[in-house]
Amino acid sequence: MSAARARARLAVDVGGTFTDLALEHDGRRHTAKVLTTPQAPERGVIEGVRAVLASARLGPDAVAIVVHGTTLATNAIIERKGARTALLTTEGFRDVLAMGNESRYDQYDLNIVLPEPLVPRYLRLPIPERLDNTGRVLLPLDDAALREAVGVLRREQVESVAIGFLHSFVNPAHEQRARAVLAELAPDLPVSISSDVSPEMREWERFSTTVANAYVQPLMARYLRGLETELRELGLAAPVFLMLSGGGLTTIDTACRFPIRLVESGPAGGALFSAHIARQCSLGSVLSFDMGGTTAKICLIDDYRPQTARSFEVARVGRFKKGSGLPLRIPVIEMVEIGAGGGSIARVDAMGRITVGPDSAGAEPGPACYGRGGAEPTVTDANLLLGRYDPARFAGGRLPLDPLAARTAIAARVGERLGLAPEMASVGVVEMVDENMANAARVHAVESGKTQEGRTLIAFGGGGPVHACRIAEKIGIARVLVPSGAGVGSAIGFLRAPVAYEVVRSLYQRLSALDIGAVNAVLDAMEQEAEEVVRQGSFGAPTSRTRLAYMRYVGQGHEIQVPVPGHVLTGDDAILLRRAFDEAYARFYDRPVPGSDVEVLSFAVQIATEPHADDARPEPPRGGMAGAARTQRVRDTATGIESDWMVFERASLRPDARIEGPAIIAEDETSTLVAAGWAARLDQFGYIEMVRA
Repeated sequence: MSAARARARLAVDVGGTFTDLALEHDGRRHTAKVLTTPQAPERGVIEGVRAVLASARLGPDAVAIVVHGTTLATNAIIERKGARTALLTTEGFRDVLAMGNESRYDQYDLNIVLPEPLVPRYLRLPIPERLDNTGRVLLPLDDAALREAVGVLRREQVESVAIGFLHSFVNPAHEQRARAVLAELAPDLPVSISSDVSPEMREWERFSTTVANAYVQPLMARYLRGLETELRELGLAAPVFLMLSGGGLTTIDTACRFPIRLVESGPAGGALFSAHIARQCSLGSVLSFDMGGTTAKICLIDDYRPQTARSFEVARVGRFKKGSGLPLRIPVIEMVEIGAGGGSIARVDAMGRITVGPDSAGAEPGPACYGRGGAEPTVTDANLLLGRYDPARFAGGRLPLDPLAARTAIAARVGERLGLAPEMASVGVVEMVDENMANAARVHAVESGKTQEGRTLIAFGGGGPVHACRIAEKIGIARVLVPSGAGVGSAIGFLRAPVAYEVVRSLYQRLSALDIGAVNAVLDAMEQEAEEVVRQGSFGAPTSRTRLAYMRYVGQGHEIQVPVPGHVLTGDDAILLRRAFDEAYARFYDRPVPGSDVEVLSFAVQIATEPHADDARPEPPRGGMAGAARTQRVRDTATGIESDWMVFERASLRPDARIEGPAIIAEDETSTLVAAGWAARLDQFGYIEMVRA
């Protein structure tokens, strides 16, 4: 394979309903969207790769790099379809997973439902051992108890093991010894240890993250290795990288060791896509809105950077309620994700209210209108009945829709129960899902201490441009941007991502008595670990490093991040760190607290290459027609009135074309609805800009 020929970059995003692909080559971008194959996701990937290569008229040997993201790990946790997992933990602490931090996400709910741990109590096996908070051994590890535990693992047919001992983030010796014993007695069992997966204080979050890693590890390792093999058999010899939840890329080997870092990989690509568009268009304040077939993702982006966090929850049992999910302690792009996609199922509850999601029809059987055996009404069925989709053009014509099946499902499950015609029932379904998404955006902004005022909504995903205007109206945004390739936005975002890796470790320090030697030692060790991972995929590209400290006033419950100088620290840097902390604290809470000592709980180091530039040139207009290609009967969800809407082909619009709503701008992967009271035009990049009058 010659270097000159292997210039193409290929991205694959496996979602719950669709698998999206984007390929960039010689300044052109080619995209494809195929149905996900849930029982064997690699089949859908291979089908999509063949389709996008055929579209670009390239052979597999032309691909220089493959970037992959998937919701497989997330879905396995949510649907409880991971491996049969056991936890080996310090004697006396087997119930940490169930007790959590003893907080209640709704203190007035007498029938509160808490998330069930991924490991049942009888598979949480206590092992005699104990370290103190400095890592000093108080009770040696009991090897005999470990060997006895292996017998239990065999008898219970355990498929994966997590090990989480108290204070192992300070001294990992006991966990490492336990892993060695398991490797000797049960070499076929994959083992995750907390001092590798999440070496930070707070045992509930650390144990929960390690258990989740073990829970999805066999599934993800099988899938990733199988996909790698199938790509090679297709003739695609390029290296494969995985999108991390924190916005960087890593190798398959690292992803197989720490698959929990992939749980938000698809949504992370979407946030990077929006951040790239924001920088390209000089938009300093943006709301990223990604609506796919299964979920909708909302992310705040300021100064061209998505918000980031070191922890989040998965599989919440209470919608929008913090504390109702399983905590994961990993670097992640911060966003809100709700079950509000095209495949989200609509129903009428016991109080006669329309509810939508969070469960989804997925790709199999899919919405009723797919004609694949689905009988449940979904958002896609409602949009079809409202006239928002051309049944023959959906997914580029590869998936023709059945309006009669959609009408039957909506009528039977929603309309008849409410005494509404199917079309008006569809208005209710779409209004409800729009309100769910708008409410999620409001809550996310409030929790982040920000507002939606003055932001531009960047809409993408198969459903994002369809619902964008109505969402914007509900949350008070007056400008919407729909970039080219919006239907596969997350996949395009993968192509912008840097090769990066972040390491976080706890090291308790007080600024008044900072142990500079210990801090420098841990920062050096973290940099070496991150550099080793990045080196495997950077191919000699220059890298940058970011160092952070997570600090708080002594006695507080939560910390904030503060940048750490890149040089070897000296005693004078304690003063600089205190000053930086006070400034950061004042930004969050208006003013610092004079006279209070400050403590450092953890440090983080990220090594990253530069983000890949966008060298794909916008497609030139294929025709000079600004007039409508046709008209379509559409029912407006804001008024309930049905009328003829003009339908334009995006590829035929002139750069200076201006379209007054109501109208539809159609393309293969999605459709953009220009609502009444909105006007649309193409900007210099070929993006659709919609402004509310």
